[in-house]
Amino acid sequence: MSVVQQSQPTARRVRRQKSQWHWAGQILSWLLLLLVLAAVLATIVVPRIGGAQSYTVLTGSMEPGLPPGTLAVVKPIDPAELAIGDIVTYQIKSGEPAVVTHRVIAVTASTDGQLRFITQGDANNAPDEQSVRPVQIRGKLWYSLPLVGYLNTAISGEAHIWLLWIAVAGLLGYAAFMLVSAYLERRRGVRK
Repeated sequence: MSVVQQSQPTARRVRRQKSQWHWAGQILSWLLLLLVLAAVLATIVVPRIGGAQSYTVLTGSMEPGLPPGTLAVVKPIDPAELAIGDIVTYQIKSGEPAVVTHRVIAVTASTDGQLRFITQGDANNAPDEQSVRPVQIRGKLWYSLPLVGYLNTAISGEAHIWLLWIAVAGLLGYAAFMLVSAYLERRRGVRK
């Protein structure tokens, strides 16, 4: 009789520990789900809706604010609206894909009256050699996410769209799994 009485508290303790691990796993999985959803929203959905373009910072010229690997989301802007202190992404040579993201440190005008922007990386000791013409400006920094740029570089072009659909399907599948699991668990509890 004493053996049975000792095993019941032990069984309760084991069930309680399993329950605690279950809830810890649930909380961890929901946090992971929210983290993935937030990353997908910040890197793909929000830039698309906002008409912005995502770039990855590759060098340390904008440290400490934009270290290498930072995802810089740049929104198009009328160059006439740019001011000193704005961080802009511009083409190194007009019409070519290579870009730089630096801070505007001065706004001048050429002899023909066209705007020119003097830029400099925050970590650089001197301004950039060439002034930037308005046609070279791709946009102004909207927001940035440290380290997420590495993911953006690894997944490019069409892969962004596929990743979005895979993430949506995965999130919906996970939500359905969680609902069915909760329903079955509750049903098992009612039977006991």
